[in-house]
Amino acid sequence: MKLKLTLQRKDSMEKQQKEPIEILVTIDQNYIKPLEVMMYSLKLNNLNENFRVWLIYDNINRHSLTKLKKFGAKIGIDVMTLTMNKNIRFPDSLLNLHDYPKEMYFRLLSSKILPADLHRIIYLDPDILVINSIVPLWQLDLEGKMFAASVHEGLTDIMSSINNIRLGTSTGYFNSGIMLMDLDQMRVKINIEDITQAIEEHHDTLILPDQDILNYLYGEDILKIPETRWNYDARAFSVYLTRSTGEINTEWVMKNTSILHFCGKPKPWQKEKHSRFKPLYLNYQQMVNRLLKQEK
Repeated sequence: MKLKLTLQRKDSMEKQQKEPIEILVTIDQNYIKPLEVMMYSLKLNNLNENFRVWLIYDNINRHSLTKLKKFGAKIGIDVMTLTMNKNIRFPDSLLNLHDYPKEMYFRLLSSKILPADLHRIIYLDPDILVINSIVPLWQLDLEGKMFAASVHEGLTDIMSSINNIRLGTSTGYFNSGIMLMDLDQMRVKINIEDITQAIEEHHDTLILPDQDILNYLYGEDILKIPETRWNYDARAFSVYLTRSTGEINTEWVMKNTSILHFCGKPKPWQKEKHSRFKPLYLNYQQMVNRLLKQEK
């Protein structure tokens, strides 16, 4: 019994001393609730890990930030907040292109305001569920690249060819919703002037502005990682099933996929019909709501 208690104390001490996995999010006021669900799924399925979430924002009220930090503390996640607009002046050409908010560019510019002693970070969109360990992504060898990201290939990956023609690129078309990022390289290679110039030159051909810019400027510096594990498009169940000749079914996803990404619209928290993974999302949402009710 004494040995067992000693081992338990040792495990507890090791957990406390473990360096946190750094997570980046960049949202506006409208995505606070989805962010809570994402954070809860992250912690629930990585119970032995410490996490620190860095929220870079422009216009979120103080009350919402306080509540988010309180929620993070309740589930064992440190939430740090940084205001982008106090650190970087955005040119008018960068604002609300095609009605997209400028928050979408914060992930590319994050190295400019994150602490200098942070060397890598995982960027996560708020519209995801983490359903298995995220540790292998955190520990991934970037092989000298600045980013790691996935390509949503569909049945034939024809969209990469279309986007190569549209953007003048030669790589796959990487999704920017989940990325492992080398902050040291970003501090050297990324600047707002290059991003602004690219937007001004290609304004009429940009469809998903931040993702297009990521691929146009930095596509050669991205390590491709498997989408079925790290950026599973929840809309595309039948595509993955067909492409894998039946292997990547629901059971496979629950066992092997680490990140479910609810891309596009509608979102699973909205009333419209969604993918077969909507019930799973709503289950996590209900767990978060019950947890929040306990605070009242």
